[in-house]
Amino acid sequence: MHTHARHRHSHSGEASDQDTKGLVLNRGWRYDLQIWFNDTFVFHGQVRKMRQRTIELARLQPGETALDVGCGTGTLALEVQRRVGATGRVVGIDPGPAQIARARAKAARRKLSANFQIGVIEQLAFPDQTFDVAFSTLMIHHLPLPLKRQGFAEVARVLKPGGRLVIADFKHKADRQGQATHFHAGGSRVQDTVALLKEAGFATVETEEIQPQDSSSFPGVGFIRAEKSS
Repeated sequence: MHTHARHRHSHSGEASDQDTKGLVLNRGWRYDLQIWFNDTFVFHGQVRKMRQRTIELARLQPGETALDVGCGTGTLALEVQRRVGATGRVVGIDPGPAQIARARAKAARRKLSANFQIGVIEQLAFPDQTFDVAFSTLMIHHLPLPLKRQGFAEVARVLKPGGRLVIADFKHKADRQGQATHFHAGGSRVQDTVALLKEAGFATVETEEIQPQDSSSFPGVGFIRAEKSS
């Protein structure tokens, strides 16, 4: 399901899924099918709840510019585009070509203007102070510590002063109990991520959680809402 970096490029000239030292998901429509199945039959709608809360925490306004880092197949970014409206701009980046192809197809089918590009968090291809808000969902645990530091510094660079970053990630494996201990995907500790964000220049930081359910293997989610120093 994951692949490691080999540092090559696709024939299209875009960076391929091998251009990051982080882990990469690259399954396209199969990824959407897996998420739907898990959320419907295993997590009892908790992934949808997580996505909705992520967007709420951003406090989006019409006309704002937003970046979704590790956008996968674009589900969150497309909903963000609806929120910021025709005058807003949304860009999603992901290192997996199949994920980006799927996201572009979904945007075209829904007639939404969100733009999707192959890219990696540690080298964002945008000028300083481009975005009002940035998102990262279920992605940070894929990155080794040096890439987290580099990636958060890059996100801070492309955010405007006072810009918001909203992160959602599964609870760390070591902090899970009950059925959630059997869920294979990794996770992050909120307090560790908060410390890295403060290093990167984020000031105001708010956190909250969706707790695990006893009746499912959903591991719970930690949310972080951080603002770049003005």
